[in-house]
Amino acid sequence: MSSDSTLARRTRRRSLWPLVRDVLVILLIAIVVSFLVKTFLVRSFYIPSGSMEQTLQIDDRILVDELTPRFGGYSRGDVVVFRDPGGWLPVTPEAPQPALLEAADWVLSMVGLSASDSKDHLIKRVIGVEGDHIVCCNSLGQITVNDVPLDESAYLHLNEGQKAPQEVPFDVTVPEDSLWVLGDNRDASRDSRYNTEQPSEGFVPVENVVGRAFLVTWPLGRFGLIDAHHDTFDGVPEAR
Repeated sequence: MSSDSTLARRTRRRSLWPLVRDVLVILLIAIVVSFLVKTFLVRSFYIPSGSMEQTLQIDDRILVDELTPRFGGYSRGDVVVFRDPGGWLPVTPEAPQPALLEAADWVLSMVGLSASDSKDHLIKRVIGVEGDHIVCCNSLGQITVNDVPLDESAYLHLNEGQKAPQEVPFDVTVPEDSLWVLGDNRDASRDSRYNTEQPSEGFVPVENVVGRAFLVTWPLGRFGLIDAHHDTFDGVPEAR
């Protein structure tokens, strides 16, 4: 083998290394940026149940804004994702995955491409914030917030001919740093009403809230902003 051939191969290897190095640096930067975005700005989830139909459908992919609520807090009407305050979700042990799959899922979740923990979270609409007095229901089957009845027809999912969801009576005042949340598909939602016997007494501590859902990203036919319907609560006075 000639020395010229050996020298040519070494030259090619040396010229290839800068390209490999640049690609590795770009990938590392992309992973770090994606991790920071997921941790502090936006996070992806999928919808595991029908409790928010028709606003959200089973298996919809959504984006959750983690940043702005940290400055402005949460408002009535916001659709929020939160960690189970305790006892809201049934304990469902999962079969162990192969180590390689677990590692791959961990990496993908770090960069926001996987949402495997969606089943460990819930998504509901905020009906009451700190200090609100919320009662179900008046003679028309409406919830009242600070003595003002809500017309929730813009987002409630009712069966044909149904005028109001099935009544589950409650009379609560939302404590400090907490939310009262209900599903849009109210008759199929195990929300604040059904968890008053749990440690959180049906309230969601703000510290458990991941953020505000704002965009459906998949399927493409449903791509669009998630409406908070803040106007439903326009006539509600601030809590005394």
